[in-house]
Amino acid sequence: MFRRLGVSLVTCLVVAGLGGCGPPEPAGTLVIMYDNQYNAPVTKVPVGTRVSFLNQGGTVHNATAVDGRWNSGDVGAHTAGGGVGGEVVFDSAGVYHYYCRYHGTKDGKGMAGVIVVGDVEYTANPRGSVAPAESPSGVTRRVPADYPTIQAAVDAAIPGDLVLVDKGVYQEEVTVTTPSLVIRGVDRNEVVVDGEFVRGNGIVVLADQVAVENMTARNALLNGFFWSGVTGFRGSYLTAYNNGDYGIYAFGSQDGLLEDSYASGSPDSGFYIGECFPCNAVIRNVIAERNGLGLSATNAGGNFYVVSSVWRYNRAGLVPASLDIELNPPQRSTVFAANLVYSNNNRNAPAITLNLLAFGNGILLAGSVDDTVERNVVYDHEGNGIATAPIQDRNYYAAKRNVIRDNLVLASGRADLVNAGPGATGNCFAGNVHESSVPFSLERWQGCGGFRMPWWSDLVAFGTTLRRVMVAPSIVIPDWKTQPVPPPQPNMPNPTASPVKLARNVFASLSFDVSKATLPPGSDSIVAIAKAGGRVPGTAADGVSLKRAGVLGRFAANAAFLAGPFVVLWWLWRGLRRRPAPANRQWLRRLSVVAGGLVGYFLVYLASVIYYARM
Repeated sequence: MFRRLGVSLVTCLVVAGLGGCGPPEPAGTLVIMYDNQYNAPVTKVPVGTRVSFLNQGGTVHNATAVDGRWNSGDVGAHTAGGGVGGEVVFDSAGVYHYYCRYHGTKDGKGMAGVIVVGDVEYTANPRGSVAPAESPSGVTRRVPADYPTIQAAVDAAIPGDLVLVDKGVYQEEVTVTTPSLVIRGVDRNEVVVDGEFVRGNGIVVLADQVAVENMTARNALLNGFFWSGVTGFRGSYLTAYNNGDYGIYAFGSQDGLLEDSYASGSPDSGFYIGECFPCNAVIRNVIAERNGLGLSATNAGGNFYVVSSVWRYNRAGLVPASLDIELNPPQRSTVFAANLVYSNNNRNAPAITLNLLAFGNGILLAGSVDDTVERNVVYDHEGNGIATAPIQDRNYYAAKRNVIRDNLVLASGRADLVNAGPGATGNCFAGNVHESSVPFSLERWQGCGGFRMPWWSDLVAFGTTLRRVMVAPSIVIPDWKTQPVPPPQPNMPNPTASPVKLARNVFASLSFDVSKATLPPGSDSIVAIAKAGGRVPGTAADGVSLKRAGVLGRFAANAAFLAGPFVVLWWLWRGLRRRPAPANRQWLRRLSVVAGGLVGYFLVYLASVIYYARM
């Protein structure tokens, strides 16, 4: 994925414009291969989807159809410079079972997966199709009093049951294929699903309307808590730390809520909701720190709200993005409101290579369309506070028609507000408390009402991304397995007696009103620090930077933007000051003027790119 992105960026740097970089590519999604598991184990796609296989493990893997009709070919280990595998286009509806010839078997043991294409009946439940429940059953299955493992209790449960887990460290991977279960720990900090760095996930949910509450997942090779391809999900009072991909993760799923939860030590992101439209989902009252990204939301949108949460000490904060490696691009129609986002410059946090490109940004709308960013506090970022920017995968996605308003954005190393192109049309900025912007006077010339200046966008961010693509492979990334253990987190109130609430009609039951979202507790002190120009809690090891742009810094940040019109004015001035010259030398003089202007602009642009690409 990363290597393909780099090649596309080089090409697009030459030919990008409002029209993008060529005709759109067909829809696709990605299956990642680890040692020794596919992520996700079940992938649901429409007919005609292109599925790519990427190896992020340390040994060779492949994906081979059980019936032998297709295979990805051997995919070299990511650590040995390989990782990019074959692609398969599924043109017919059906259920396609596959396995790794080296680490799985045709009968589904070991490294095996399923691709469900089109509107066909499929269930991962060995009992066959099971209908969700409309209400709790009243049955409680206790672990370990009634069942020795969480998996045993889940396998025995029927829709509507509560699986209540007592204190202990459970060395297992739990796969849920029965709908309408509630899986709850009696103590969030002392009920621990431990992957021991050998199992793929803590809890993976492949059934609709499953809620997981009040427990911890750690040391999984892939994800702490994972919902895949479901309708109806809820994660409440969860802690996920030091997991090898995501902390708390909902993929291709709709109608959900992630709340009152914590995630740290994940190389990809602490929280993720993606490949859904409409998502009909809310993330609220969560904390993400010391991850590659605080939040990733690839191709997510439609009734999707991220509110009232803390995003700090990650390599980058909130990064919704449009990518062709998942279905339903672009990322669009999402609201980010009343979040506290600070000090996302942490070089000691783990990361996947692709996420290095976003380093030092608070909120980065990467190819996003029709998003709203409002009432957030964004402070202390080496790069940009809030930025719109294009992204190139197989297709080129410019950030368009996004609204950035009423935020407090301060102490950004490059600029508090950035509108980056090419192709950045319709983005508007209004009512933000800020000190700097790129281009300058962004709210005046790209406001949310009245006259708007065409092409008032920055090109350096695009070049910075290209530069980071080139440098990223040389960056030494800390091991996710050795990240700090978080402090105890607040428990769910009265977990042994709280009513059982199924993850049914989750979004509708919230009656969600984003205007009522408030900043998370503790925000007042950060706001006071931000306005006074002081240091936030934490140390340089956490990513606290405070590289606030001064007058010279603001000029430098806009240097490449200003160099363009300066070169044009210089050309005009030189043209008006015609000097006598032999006729046979007129062309040489004109060429030297043009070349001099272009070289001057290129040098300013290149200097800006190299300086701001640091990570």
